[in-house]
Amino acid sequence: MQRFFPALVGLVILLAILSTCVFVVRERDAVLVFALGEVRDTITEPGLHFKLPPPFETVVRLDKRLQTIETNDPERIQTAEKKNLLIDSFVKWRIADPRLFYVTFGANDRAAVERLTAQIRDALNASVNVRTVKEVVSNERDTIMREILSNVEERAKPLGVEVVDVRLRRIDFAPEISESVYRRMEAERKQEANRLRATGAADSERIRAQADRERQELLAKAYAQAQGIKGEGDAKAAAIYAEAYGANPDFYSLYKSLEGYKAAFSDSSDALVISPKSEFFRFWNSGTGKQGVQPGTP
Repeated sequence: MQRFFPALVGLVILLAILSTCVFVVRERDAVLVFALGEVRDTITEPGLHFKLPPPFETVVRLDKRLQTIETNDPERIQTAEKKNLLIDSFVKWRIADPRLFYVTFGANDRAAVERLTAQIRDALNASVNVRTVKEVVSNERDTIMREILSNVEERAKPLGVEVVDVRLRRIDFAPEISESVYRRMEAERKQEANRLRATGAADSERIRAQADRERQELLAKAYAQAQGIKGEGDAKAAAIYAEAYGANPDFYSLYKSLEGYKAAFSDSSDALVISPKSEFFRFWNSGTGKQGVQPGTP
């Protein structure tokens, strides 16, 4: 047994040395291989890899996954109108160049986060300071995010960092200006409402006047047609009466005299002061129902 003990110890030492020569690169890792303090190789592909045992070669692991920087407190940014806004944002970033990242920050992600946070704050100030509150809140919000992303992306490249996205989650008014802004917004909305009411009233009057004009035109046209039809009817009636009465003039004279008698004697209290031998009683004095001869007529 004592004869195999040195061999066993040697085998254990050999296995220990071999274990330091093998390392595994995971999907989320970027590995830097150092040879006597200098970066010899950068490995980003997952798998089993080999190196010399320490202190000849060592490895440093960096997290290459997508990471998020979220502001704990909203940034107070001033607009072109000297109004303070509270802006809450977040940034998505990852390590693009592990060698350059390590040279800049070492293996300390916190230092990278602090540097990126400062750059984002500067870019946010540069984009918001030249715009009004309305432009920041609504009109140019997407433009501001693109500007910040482009600005930070260019400044982060020399650090070995890739900035993937920048988003403004929430934009609030600072407490000291909230009330004045709300008052102004309320006044603007009231002004817009009054303008719409005035426009609606004008349109209503115009539509009503047009409807009245069309009504008058239709009534006038209908009245003209009615009068024309009535005139045609009266003309036809007159022609029929003339034809009928012209067939027997004596009967026509008797009929008209009877209508006159009926109208004259319809009320018993009426009194007529007229000569019995007048033209009005020519049928009254005739026993035959024909026109009588007036006195003094040859």
